[in-house]
Amino acid sequence: MRKKIKAILKYLSITFFTALAVLFLILFGSYEWISQSTRNQITNNIQEIEPTKTALVLGTSKYVVGGGINRFFKYRMEAVKRLYDEDKVKFIIVSGDNSLMEYNETRDMKNYLIQLGVPEAVIVEDFAGFSTLDSVIRAKEVFGQNEIIIVSQPFHNERAVFIANHHGMNATGYNAQAVKIKNSMKTHFREYLARVKCLLDVYLWRTMPKFYKQKEHSLD
Repeated sequence: MRKKIKAILKYLSITFFTALAVLFLILFGSYEWISQSTRNQITNNIQEIEPTKTALVLGTSKYVVGGGINRFFKYRMEAVKRLYDEDKVKFIIVSGDNSLMEYNETRDMKNYLIQLGVPEAVIVEDFAGFSTLDSVIRAKEVFGQNEIIIVSQPFHNERAVFIANHHGMNATGYNAQAVKIKNSMKTHFREYLARVKCLLDVYLWRTMPKFYKQKEHSLD
């Protein structure tokens, strides 16, 4: 009986550690795949950015739980303001989630940019940017922009540019200031899972945005 229990425990241990190894391989492999395939399209240096008609700012909540400004939000707004001030872009698409009456990322981004001095006339709201994939593909399919500068933090830009590449877009990622790891552990952990889903979305499920077939705005 003891031998049988030992054999079962050994089998379970091997199975557990094998599954754990496969999980880590998938997570880290997916992360590196996306990072390496987009590394030449991402930059922190605004002087390396070629002037392009449109910037796409990826949405996030303005405030953190418990109050206080969300640094991811603040740094993205400041980054796209620099692009506009340096004449790198003419229009800015603010793309985010506004699925609830009391939660409107696009409105918050637009108002914040206006406070920073960006003219309201150059800001275009995308109210159906429910995910990174939605925001990127809608920039092309709904707003007619095949060439864009994507603005977010470095890790997020890599995934967004990867999606853009897969859909035949000419995209460059301009990095907003990164948020210190100690203040964003949860976000960085979620990114590993998001990259696995990203690969499934583009290669297996061929996911498209919830709303993308109707043109909403002409950026002329």
